[in-house]
Amino acid sequence: MPCQMMAASICIPRAVSAQPATTFPSWKSFRERRTDLQPGIPRSVHMENLQNEYLFPEIFMRESEHARKNPHAKVIKLGIGDTTEPIPNIITSAMVEKAHALSTVDGYTGYGLEQGNWELRKAIAERLYRNSGVKENEVFVSDGAQCDISRIQMLLASNSTVAVQDPTFPAYVDSSVIMGRAGRFQAETQKYRNIVYMKCVPENNFFPDLSSTPRADVIFFCSPNNPTGNAATRQQLKQLVDFAKENGSIIIYDSAYAAFISDESPRSIFEIPGAKEVAIEISSFSKFAGFTGVRLGWTVVPEQLLYSNGYPVIKDYNRLVCTSFNGASNIVQAGGLACLSDEGLKALRKTVNYYKENAKILVDTFESLGLKVYGGKNAPYVWVHFPGRDSWDVFNKILQRTDIVTVPGIGFGPGGEGFIRVSAFGRRDKILEASTRLRNFL
Repeated sequence: MPCQMMAASICIPRAVSAQPATTFPSWKSFRERRTDLQPGIPRSVHMENLQNEYLFPEIFMRESEHARKNPHAKVIKLGIGDTTEPIPNIITSAMVEKAHALSTVDGYTGYGLEQGNWELRKAIAERLYRNSGVKENEVFVSDGAQCDISRIQMLLASNSTVAVQDPTFPAYVDSSVIMGRAGRFQAETQKYRNIVYMKCVPENNFFPDLSSTPRADVIFFCSPNNPTGNAATRQQLKQLVDFAKENGSIIIYDSAYAAFISDESPRSIFEIPGAKEVAIEISSFSKFAGFTGVRLGWTVVPEQLLYSNGYPVIKDYNRLVCTSFNGASNIVQAGGLACLSDEGLKALRKTVNYYKENAKILVDTFESLGLKVYGGKNAPYVWVHFPGRDSWDVFNKILQRTDIVTVPGIGFGPGGEGFIRVSAFGRRDKILEASTRLRNFL
């Protein structure tokens, strides 16, 4: 008999009938009979297609080895884009208040909506997409942009084709490999066979030649770009939206660094007319609010975005979120709301400007060495060109001579060879010390 709910809301468990005793062989005895036995589950062929380690753990390994060999070195980390400035008190106070409320009867909350706190979704729509027509129900709060990059891959058909900027943030490629969309890695080209690499280099102003770009079902596009620091212009993004419409493609637009834009470049793909019919936007509190360790982001899925059969993508994304995610922390979402208050935004602008000043110091330093430098204006990354040089060799040389950690451009794809990425996230004294070391040793 199934459980029956009684008037007192007590569930009566079903009776358990006696079963004849059954003796199963122990795993130990099974192993003793088959000493050559390996685990019975084969490794995913898609995981086997991943090349080496993920970029940043590889950098950490080299950094650790350098520290082991040089125990007295004072290493300055300008590699991984981790924030360093304290989160403003107006924001942490909101999280403390929420955390304390959980210890009270009136203030306790359990599960929240998987899609996020409605008040926070509304604040994101109104404060960050005020002129773009984004509605609060189109905003899905998450635990960070990188998590959503991978989640969104689950939304796509298994045979969907993928295009990425080259160079590009590794997560777009690696998540495509894991989902089986990338095909085999080709050592001679340093590319995956089934991925379209859209070359974005100084010669084309870091924007792909769409007239010669093959069609892809999904286009990952990051602006301001990680790693190059370039922000696409309004005209360029209009070309991208038109290209997606003509080819029936979906743009996955990463705007995690939008708060760093200093000029008239769009901060959202939805500033472009028609973009809501072809684009999904992923963003994050990590870099502009210092939430790298706190974890909070969001994804916008417009109601107008449809599959080829006319079914709304937002319905599938909502179902996906409800299945794979229990919602962002209630405490962290309280911090997110404080970020978007007038006082919170004012405090965060100071933090963003601090990092932008760091970037200017780094740009000036590398330019004083006669090097061509890109980025650093609309993004917290400086993209430095070492023509004809192996980027891992440049990485190693800088680490060995100056005890400074950077990122080799090849880690972002073949288009990154000959470059290094330098992060402007750091304490000012470290940035100034790095500038001195670079001027003296390079």
